[in-house]
Amino acid sequence: MTVEIISPEKITYQGKASLVQVPGSKGCFAILKNHAPIVSTLEAGNIRLVDERNIESTFAISGGIVEVKKNKVTILSN
Repeated sequence: MTVEIISPEKITYQGKASLVQVPGSKGCFAILKNHAPIVSTLEAGNIRLVDERNIESTFAISGGIVEVKKNKVTILSN
């Protein structure tokens, strides 16, 4: 799936991933390929991303919004 992590200053990440874990307002949740469409607010915490080469990356955010639709994950972070 395609992932974009966007902050007010820059595009923090843009690429493919097999797993994205985000700090949702009601707890962390994971997003995998073919996830149901969703829009959710995010709390302060870490985004965990595993790319197609199985390399894990972590991005700290202070909050934001995630949208998942048709295997595209867009995260707007504060």
